[in-house]
Amino acid sequence: MNIKLRDPNIIMKLSRLGSFHQSRLSFLRSFLSEFKDWEYKKDLFNLDENGYGIAVYSFTKKDRVYSLICFANKINDEERSDRVIATKWDAAFTLHDGIPTKKDIQRLKNEVPKQEVGRLSYKELTLSRANKSVRIFDHVVESLSKGLQPNSDLLEKVGYLYRTTAVYGSGKFGLADRFRIKDREEINGPFRLEMMLVYLVRQFTFDQVNHVAKNKNPKTAVNLDPKICKNLGIGNSTGLGMAPFIVNHPTLLNNWILCRETALKEIRELKKVNSKEINLFKECVRKSIKNITSWNTESEYQLYKIKYLLKDVRKFLNFIENEFNFQKEHPFNSLYLWLEKETCDECIEYIVSLMMEPFGEIVQPLIREMSSDEDKYFDIPSDRTVGDLRSIIEKKYSNILNIDFEQKKNYKKFWFISKNKEEPRLADRFEEEGSELEQPLAIARDIKKLYNKLLSKNKSLKMNKFLFDNSELRHVIRRAFIIEKFPYSEIQDNTISESLVPIDMLRLKLSFFGALKFDPRSDKWLRICMFQGAPLPNELKYFDEQWVYN
Repeated sequence: MNIKLRDPNIIMKLSRLGSFHQSRLSFLRSFLSEFKDWEYKKDLFNLDENGYGIAVYSFTKKDRVYSLICFANKINDEERSDRVIATKWDAAFTLHDGIPTKKDIQRLKNEVPKQEVGRLSYKELTLSRANKSVRIFDHVVESLSKGLQPNSDLLEKVGYLYRTTAVYGSGKFGLADRFRIKDREEINGPFRLEMMLVYLVRQFTFDQVNHVAKNKNPKTAVNLDPKICKNLGIGNSTGLGMAPFIVNHPTLLNNWILCRETALKEIRELKKVNSKEINLFKECVRKSIKNITSWNTESEYQLYKIKYLLKDVRKFLNFIENEFNFQKEHPFNSLYLWLEKETCDECIEYIVSLMMEPFGEIVQPLIREMSSDEDKYFDIPSDRTVGDLRSIIEKKYSNILNIDFEQKKNYKKFWFISKNKEEPRLADRFEEEGSELEQPLAIARDIKKLYNKLLSKNKSLKMNKFLFDNSELRHVIRRAFIIEKFPYSEIQDNTISESLVPIDMLRLKLSFFGALKFDPRSDKWLRICMFQGAPLPNELKYFDEQWVYN
């Protein structure tokens, strides 16, 4: 059986992309698999009785060392903010390439807590900061200092002791440029070093809370139970700053989606599956119900999605346990077709992720294909013709050509860069000023504009001649020639529409990171949890690949 990859015109709609969930392809899971046989150490832990000071953690293999350097600082409650405009945080971190010297640590002590205002060197790979969930952190300290474990119900509602507000890499603020390290085998996957930083920060939060509790009451204090530690992750607040990434990196986006679609295609093509694979799949579906029922949010939008996800996953579970025959040929193809007919988009994409769990031999090779050398596809082929470009647009952007940009609702919003933090923002074109500063993120509108111009030109006109008079459309001409080769490189939706739900763009990227339990705080930002349920560093050599469902 030869099954076609799913249609980009369907899959690349934002409502569908905003229904994606973590999977074996997710970056934090592939990071753990890659680094499970590295040596983990806590190299320095110099904190005072209140938990302020410096700590260093490392991963080592042969001659390669990555060191997380942590700076825990005292700040006032009114200085603590998840907003990007904050200037102080409870802790700041950098991932250092190699073993830091005393001179390195002193230099970084002066720079890392400043974050964007500071300056790093080529020795530093990633940069981050985080704030305590004060209510949870204080409750855990108080409990442990009395010899008690904290309230599990309270911890489950939040899921973390700290949440990060940004993780930077790839040359920002003086950090090492990607070209310096891109050939290293162990980081041959997107955002692998960012995942390492977040994972080691998680361990720091456990060590810090134990340390503060011990100093508060040395005679009675106990450490946080490792089982509780495993059920805590690192929180993250993510806003619109992340959204343009998936527009600005079309070949990378394609490779992420294509690997996911390829995995699904190959699983659907399996003629027979064995009892071990069947049982593992069923077990993951069963256990995943716990993830859904413990998903806390006050967002009506998200609660609605969770309600129908839970209903449909239970319906699916009943189907595979009581009605479906896995012994038939191509069982996962039959299951997928049933999902498309019987369940909502959120459930379809949720189960697609679960289908990958028993098939590491299919998924693992695809992880290596998820990066992209984007510079290779930057040049516009100047010898191609207007006719070529028209044909590509008609084939690849057919839905977008149907949008009427004369209607105000279809161009109501615009993207711009904020002056104070140089972060992407979204505004109403008809109620707010600044549309003259609009960023080139309205791909659907600009493709339609390009197509209309092409219609009046001779089909044999070469691109170099067309560009001479239409250079303002260079960015979408480039994208059209990219989508010709990369079918999943473009969001097939209008990113300036009145009906745009920006958090769909955030969820798409965060699902590939491996985030759990999306908690929208508005339509423009959300909170998530990362590494919840993940093995602790001293367990990595023996961990269960399906830890996320445990």
